[in-house]
Amino acid sequence: MILSTRAVRRAVTATAIATAFALAPVLSAIAQVEELNGAGATFPAPLYQRYFSEYRNETGVTVNYQSVGSGAGIRQVIAGTVDFGASDAAMTDAQIAEVDRGVILVPTAGGAVAVAYNLPGIDNLQLSREALAGIFSGQITRWNDDRIAAANPGSSLPDLPIRPVVRADGSGTTFIFTNHLSAIDPYFRGRVGVGTAPNWSINEIRGRGNPGVASQVTRTRGGVGYVELAYAQQNNIPVAAIENRAGEYITPSLEATEAALAALEFPDNFRVFVDDPADGYPIAGLTWIMVYRQYETAEMAEAVKQMVRWVLTDGQELNNSLDYTRIPEPVVQRVLATVDSEVTGP
Repeated sequence: MILSTRAVRRAVTATAIATAFALAPVLSAIAQVEELNGAGATFPAPLYQRYFSEYRNETGVTVNYQSVGSGAGIRQVIAGTVDFGASDAAMTDAQIAEVDRGVILVPTAGGAVAVAYNLPGIDNLQLSREALAGIFSGQITRWNDDRIAAANPGSSLPDLPIRPVVRADGSGTTFIFTNHLSAIDPYFRGRVGVGTAPNWSINEIRGRGNPGVASQVTRTRGGVGYVELAYAQQNNIPVAAIENRAGEYITPSLEATEAALAALEFPDNFRVFVDDPADGYPIAGLTWIMVYRQYETAEMAEAVKQMVRWVLTDGQELNNSLDYTRIPEPVVQRVLATVDSEVTGP
């Protein structure tokens, strides 16, 4: 059968109109939601800044992210004042139960918590498990203590007070750090314990956020503190090699962090912690974005799903360049399936 030119044009026009109507909900979602607001962890802030800059360039959607600390991120999710939160201490079941709209934990990256220090003349500090826990539980108070010197033969450690620097705010970085120290040292576990804002009581100096701790260590002779690796690198602060469970002294790096996280198994809620890994750099953990299961509009739900989809696909290509580990592909597919099916509008 031969169709006239006019008939072909009518058919093309009808198809175009039908296609436009079919795509209207998606195009509407993209057009109407031009901005998302999130807040939380400083641990992944260098990565998230890069994520959301690239995301805006590619999609035109602005994602405003405030790195105010994991504790504040969780509180804002519970209060409903953000479109998504972020934390390195995954929300507990009790915290999630406070959110009527529900919460899905979306793992985005893994990273190392480095032990940064300020000791002029000491470039390759090594800290045993005993020494690290002793410093941050208040049992070791001077740099020339025998328990530090034993791992640093040939180094002239100064007779200088140790000035521990810790977070002033509720912090997922603190959670990762105290989780490891509690796993390896019973005294630390009993005196300080695991938490985002523990009671240190060790004559500590406090800094707000990873940037604040890095700054305090830089300006304090004898200072030692814990920061996400990128902050130590950005500020050119020396970091200690830390003894792992195998008795090896490991300097934090992407490869050493990947080795530590390699054996992780993600449960259905994607909440998993690193206590005392058998291999690699021992002070490592994951970070999560927290999205609601229900949003006020279908457009907002779709916008959040698109953002998560980008972070776990295109965004993962950026992780290694900033020394964060990627989320394994099988886990990515499980997370995306959960988000796609369970994040909804009204």
